Amino acid sequence: MTLPWVVRAVHKNATVKLDAAKEQATVTFAKELPAGPVTLEIAYTGVLNDKLRGFYLSKTKTRSYGVTQFEATDARRAFPCFDEPALKATFDVSLIVDAGDTAISNTKLVGDTPGPAVGKHTLKFAATPKMSTYLVAWVVGDFLCSSGKQDGTPIRACSTPDKLGMTKFALDAAKWDLKYYDKYFGIKYPMGKLDLVAIPDFEAGAMENFGCITFRETELLVEKDGTLQAKKDVATTVAHEMAHQWFGDLVTPEWWDNLWLNEGFATWMETKAAAKREPKWEFAQDDAADLNRILDDDASRTTRAIRARAETPSEINELFDDIAYGKAGAVIGMVENWVGEETFRRGVHEYLAAHLYGNARAEDFWDAQTRVSGLPVDKVMRSFVEQPGVPLVDRKSTRLNSSHLGI
Repeated sequence: MTLPWVVRAVHKNATVKLDAAKEQATVTFAKELPAGPVTLEIAYTGVLNDKLRGFYLSKTKTRSYGVTQFEATDARRAFPCFDEPALKATFDVSLIVDAGDTAISNTKLVGDTPGPAVGKHTLKFAATPKMSTYLVAWVVGDFLCSSGKQDGTPIRACSTPDKLGMTKFALDAAKWDLKYYDKYFGIKYPMGKLDLVAIPDFEAGAMENFGCITFRETELLVEKDGTLQAKKDVATTVAHEMAHQWFGDLVTPEWWDNLWLNEGFATWMETKAAAKREPKWEFAQDDAADLNRILDDDASRTTRAIRARAETPSEINELFDDIAYGKAGAVIGMVENWVGEETFRRGVHEYLAAHLYGNARAEDFWDAQTRVSGLPVDKVMRSFVEQPGVPLVDRKSTRLNSSHLGI
């Protein structure tokens, strides 16, 4: 990866050096800065790329769209930032777009003014809460949306104009999920609105950007008479990404070695929520089939421990696998079965409430479950996440004779 932007201006007594290999820009000042708050303003020029990451071009047969995908380390492709999950900040997003286009971002649109050039208008969005850079998002184009509301929160499901009729199912699922999660987590949905946007060219299945979830079209759009499998796929994907709005966005892992907790929880929760909404769809059978496949993969010599070291962008990207999603989700479900459904839910609430708009470690989650349940969850989990494979139970039988029985 190279940094796709060029610094055009910075403090007159400062110099900038770009290191493409480390993906870092170093700003050096001629004199030592005084103690206290400092504001650094950087003017830069970027590239609207074709790499399906960063700020990139998404294309249909009729036009192009400008969209973002920043997880895990691609916010830096779009703008200079401290691109690490623990370095949270608030973001003020303004976009200058063509007069015939609109834009969607993490927060509500609060301003729409003509200019600054002929044929353009400037869209200003409300400041975000503290959040990690990989969760910042915006999309630009002629998107149209189906609209609804749940628990006072506006919800939209959006697509290119030709596919608007396929957004209704996802909108209904999102409305149900938001009410369910508000109650389950015991914390009201933290953003002022929620948008779900289908992207024509999208590498990931979906992305949990705070308040502006983006999807591959097949993971959000479904015909009214679509197949059961298509509806199940959309229902679970929407439930997965919406669970992240609390578990991952509101409270974010400090570093990528705990990606498994973030993704494992959402993977476990996706069918839990979808099954509550559609109990006749037999999601338990899907879970059982997935578990068998994951157990087979985990039995191979090439498997890895759930928690793995990750420092470079390539190492981080390698963590997005079936172990982080499927096995981690199965382990989290195992803990719920052990401590009890309501006890586990209270542990989740305690964990989130203790770290609102901040960062946490997997140990913080297990500690919360230990305190609430009174069971040694923390000690048991270390074994499950730090060793590859699954526990091996060796059953040995002993032939009994009359002397063993005392007769």
